[in-house]
Amino acid sequence: MELLNPIDALFLTAESREHPMHVGSLQIFERPAEQGTDFVRSLYAELMSATPVRPRFRRRQRRILGNFSSAVWAHGEIDLEYHLRRCALPQPGGTAELLDLIEHLHGALLDRHRPLWEGRIIEGMARDRLALYVKMHHALIDGVSAQRLLQRSLTDDPFSTRISAPWTVSHTEPETDAPESLWQQVRHALPRLATEVGGVRSAVRALSEGKLALPLSAPPTMFNVPIGGARSIAVGSWPMERVHAVRRATGTTVNDVVLALSAAALREYLLKRNALPDKPLIAMVPVNLRRTGDAESDGNLVAALLCDLGTDIEDPAQRLAAISTSMRESKRVFTELPRLQALALSALLMSPLGLTFLPGFQALPRVPFNLVISNVPGPRKPVYLQGARLEHNYPLSIPFDGQAMNITVTSTADSFDVGIVGCRRAVPQLPTLIDHLDTALTELEHATS
Repeated sequence: MELLNPIDALFLTAESREHPMHVGSLQIFERPAEQGTDFVRSLYAELMSATPVRPRFRRRQRRILGNFSSAVWAHGEIDLEYHLRRCALPQPGGTAELLDLIEHLHGALLDRHRPLWEGRIIEGMARDRLALYVKMHHALIDGVSAQRLLQRSLTDDPFSTRISAPWTVSHTEPETDAPESLWQQVRHALPRLATEVGGVRSAVRALSEGKLALPLSAPPTMFNVPIGGARSIAVGSWPMERVHAVRRATGTTVNDVVLALSAAALREYLLKRNALPDKPLIAMVPVNLRRTGDAESDGNLVAALLCDLGTDIEDPAQRLAAISTSMRESKRVFTELPRLQALALSALLMSPLGLTFLPGFQALPRVPFNLVISNVPGPRKPVYLQGARLEHNYPLSIPFDGQAMNITVTSTADSFDVGIVGCRRAVPQLPTLIDHLDTALTELEHATS
């Protein structure tokens, strides 16, 4: 029996048909030219034979005290034939057909009676491509760790035929199949409570001094409404060098540029619907708290920064400067805190969102933030799966009630890849945001050249 940490338990407790709580990844591969028509069949057979399965991928909920099932994990056997399947797209096998399938898969709940992950190998794509879609419950892993895990299952050797399935890849330090008992975990957690209290005090002081954007300060928008379970997905890619050129010209960071492009796209999307508020939109930006040399532990170790997106500013360069200033101040506060205190501050900033999962609190008078925008660094050079080159890697995350859209960005060698997930009902014509991102990058290049 293994005790969940409180954040992981929250992701299980908050899940409903309208709120699937899994993160996903859609990877597009270029099939090796020398491989025959049975490449996908052979790849699937090798993945199915990849063992042993790590404990993370054998976790399922264990029911204790009747139906109380969000407190502990159990480890058991796994049916790989259920968790990994092959499927094919209808012709012509283009982006529209692919996203139609992924929208259905990403909107479906994971089976609570089994380990909380699934994968699909997808063939029948145009231009001799194939795709791999994987989703994992957020209680098992955060988005940053999920992307890193998938990256470690690939190789930079285009001639390697060795398979490293994600469920066989080890942590940076060995996992154990014999976790601490429930009472050991509670006993070891008790001494940290005093530090956590100190973190709350530091958080309150930082907020009172005006160093951070306040929770519940975001203006209401069309994205901040109750959502349904159906999903829309849009993806797009651009050369990474274009983003770096803007970064170099302005002295900002890649993450600042990502936020500025997202802000410009959101501003245009809302302007076309006469729905842009006078106050700037606020984004929650997850920041990984794992340090260099840390073991990649299971669960979530991510802090939440609030960023002023400057959507009330018309000039692209000025908007980027405002975003950079907002992020720099937020990061400074977090980096001055010990990690446990940074988590406590993050919990304080996120606490209003947690209220929306409670009966009677679905309609807060103000929203904690307007949406989540994440940037997850990807591989810096080409990587391969049995000689199939990873062409694009689209991260797919979670909309919430009152947060009807999520934007997540990563990189794949020289490509800048964006995955947008939205409530199908609340965010109409979601793919137009990709067009707005393209326009935003061009405008930012012209404004900063």
